[in-house]
Amino acid sequence: MIVDMAIYHDGKRRDIEGDISDAFDHARKDGADCFVWIGLHEPTEDEFSLIEDELRLHPLAVEDAITAHQRPKLERYDDTLFVVLKTLRYVDATSDIEVGEIMLFLGRDFVVTVRHGEGNPLRPIRKRVEADTAMLKVGPAAVLYAVCDEVVDHYGVVAHEVEVDIIELERAVFRSMSKPADTDVTESIYRLKREVLEFRAAEDPLVPVMQEIVKGRVAELDGTQNYFRDVLDHLLRIDGQVDAHNELLNSVLTAHLALLGKQQNDDMRKISSWAAIIAVPTAIAGIYGMNFVHMPELKWRLGYPLALSAMVVAILAVYYKLRKSGWL
Repeated sequence: MIVDMAIYHDGKRRDIEGDISDAFDHARKDGADCFVWIGLHEPTEDEFSLIEDELRLHPLAVEDAITAHQRPKLERYDDTLFVVLKTLRYVDATSDIEVGEIMLFLGRDFVVTVRHGEGNPLRPIRKRVEADTAMLKVGPAAVLYAVCDEVVDHYGVVAHEVEVDIIELERAVFRSMSKPADTDVTESIYRLKREVLEFRAAEDPLVPVMQEIVKGRVAELDGTQNYFRDVLDHLLRIDGQVDAHNELLNSVLTAHLALLGKQQNDDMRKISSWAAIIAVPTAIAGIYGMNFVHMPELKWRLGYPLALSAMVVAILAVYYKLRKSGWL
């Protein structure tokens, strides 16, 4: 569906009257400092067809914009730039990261934004751009900058939430030393690691895209490199944080598995120790039997109490030895 559409001329907004074709005709008449911005949310092929025909957009780019599920990229189709960004939204209730997409078509006198998912609504971005006359005068490149800046800033928010989750996992792992019954957070670690990998898949491919723009290799964005350099700086910092989060989760998982192994080893020691203690009286009873008169050595009157005493002494000796060695 079309969320919003307007003409921007000399840094000011003018609502579109009539159909989209009329809007583009007005923009072309008003000159080089005028452009149309059309925003869509999860459009169908029919909804997008008029824009596609009017702007002569490449069918491959249109297919990507409608179906979504693209990796971050910047492509040129004739005189149109096609940019894909991944949006992220942190869900507090489940600690999950929801991934969406924003696609932008940029031409000399138009911007078309296509959003999929609930992350990063574009209305606040539009208001921010409209409030800055100098930025609007830059043209469609200003819209691309504002969208990239907002998306990357939100990456920082999500990165902070992920860091909080990792700290909680660390505390849970090391609490396991005192409360082993509540310690198996393996599934939580793997789930958060999967979220971090999704985070990386969203932000990491965007780094070379921003680098290409900053190096001046995208002619359509000449003069805006300083804006995008700021975005790139933030993105590189977040990229480093995501790598650190991934490494930290690997360390947390290793520590957790080591503690589980230690706990299992301690349990096996205790089981073995009690088996050894039980084996001592069993061995004595196996030699002499307990259904006899007097014994041991056949007719000793003190044989039976002597056998029981030997069992008790042997059990105490083994227990003391195992206790001293830390097995019990």
